[in-house]
Order: sequence, then structure tokens, then C-alpha cells
Amino acid sequence: MSETSTDLNKRLATAVEKMPAFPKSVQRILELSRDINCSPKDLVSVIEKDPVMTMKLLRVLNSAYYSFPKQITSVNQSVVYLGLNTVKNMALSFAALGTLPKNNAAGFDVQQYLLHSLMTAGLARLVCQKFKVADADPTDCYLVGLLHDFGKVVFAQFMPAEFRSALELSESESISLHKAELQVIGIDHSVVGAMLVEKWQFPGDISTLIREHHDAEPGLVGVGVCLYLGNQIAKHLGYGAPGYPAVEELTPALAERFGGQLPEVIESLGDITKLVDEAQLYAQASKE
Repeated sequence: MSETSTDLNKRLATAVEKMPAFPKSVQRILELSRDINCSPKDLVSVIEKDPVMTMKLLRVLNSAYYSFPKQITSVNQSVVYLGLNTVKNMALSFAALGTLPKNNAAGFDVQQYLLHSLMTAGLARLVCQKFKVADADPTDCYLVGLLHDFGKVVFAQFMPAEFRSALELSESESISLHKAELQVIGIDHSVVGAMLVEKWQFPGDISTLIREHHDAEPGLVGVGVCLYLGNQIAKHLGYGAPGYPAVEELTPALAERFGGQLPEVIESLGDITKLVDEAQLYAQASKE
């Protein structure tokens, strides 16, 4: 690559700076979620102050998928029917998806990307809950799953020619997209994604998790191991993001910890039909 690392870093910093701001309401939702004294009323109030988020939430809740006996007309009603955690995850999803560009010049399939991100988020949260992973909060697992590949969006939007070449290389050589990005661009989406969430002022551990989400070292703990498994399971099930969906075999330490390779882990998770249906529903809602 002819570009120096300094020039590349400048281009990346400029691209990240051009990305839209992340809704402040999400930061407040996350702050309240971590407060053991927070009441449902406080969270509902934050969501209701974001009219776009509220509109999408109510549209989905009143869709044929849920088929409630009467129309849901408020966020407070939605909490009664679905529970606070489900509504909170919906709000996080719509906020993240709302920052995505509608079009890009790289030929990047945003719908496929959305499904992968939503599946990874839901699966990371489920791994956390089913395996009772220490030092991992289900909401953090869901959020990091949503955001882990956002660096691809930065590439697609602001470095489309290079990113298209990386996508083509990934497919033609049957290699992971992050490896193709390293060859073509000189850096991969995990680093750019970490830069983006730092710009969005998420806590430092979130950016570290995103930067290291392709790392399968046996020492992975907490949210990191949930994200890693969620990402691999999503690809194993056919919900890979654009590029060649290379599925990594679990290290011996991870296989021992979680009871086997991915097929055995997936079986341990039980019926995930609802998780898949909701990911598809949220992805569809983001188009509207």
C-alpha cells in the first residue's frame, strides 16, 4: 500500500469525525440501566423524549408480529406488555440502526449487515444469560454486539473503493473480511469501530471490546467472550455480514468452558426462533 500509516490515520480520523452523532438518549438509558435505584418510569421518560425512537418502537409493537389485543399508544404501555428489558433493547437497536447511511458506493449490503449485528447482539446476550458468564451484563453484551462491526460502515461510507476491493478479496480468496481489509487498506474495521465509539463517548471498555472482538485467546472473560461466541454463532447459522463468513473453531479452553464446539453451544442455548424473528423485525423496521 502506497499510503503511509500517518496519512491513513488522518483519513480514518476524518472519516470517523464525519459519522453522525449517537443519540444522547442512549447514553442516558445505559447510565440508568447501571443504577440499581433506577425505576422503570425513569427509563420510559428518557425513551419518550426521543420522538423518532418512540415512533419506531410503537410501529413495531403494533405490527402483526406481536398482535396485541389492543393498540399500544405509549412507551409505558409497551413496558407493561413486553417488560422493561425488551423495550430497552429495542430502543438501543433503533438508536444504533438509525445512524446507518441509507446508501453507499462500496456495494455494502446494509440489510445483511443489520441482520448480522442484531443476531450477534441477541446471541451475545443469550450466551451471557444461559451460561451465567461472570462479569458480563446482558445489556452491555447486547450493545457491544450491535456496535462491534460499525467500522465497516465507516469504510463503506468514506473509503468505498478500498472497501469494495476488500469485500471482493474476502469472497474470492475465502478469507475473513478483517484479514482482507488489512491487506487492502492496512487496518481493519475493529480498529475503526473502536475509534467511532470513542467519538461517541462510550466507556473505554466498550471500545476495547470492539477493537479485540476477533481475538479468541483462551483468557477471554466477561462481555468479550459473550461477544466472541455471539459473533461466531451468528456466522455459523448463516447470518454473516457481507464478505466471506469465516467461522472460527473454538479454542480448546473455550470448548471446554462452554461444553463443546459451536453446534454443542448452539444446542445448549435452546430454541432461538424468537431471537431470529425479532432480529429480522428490527432490521425491517430500520428501513422504514
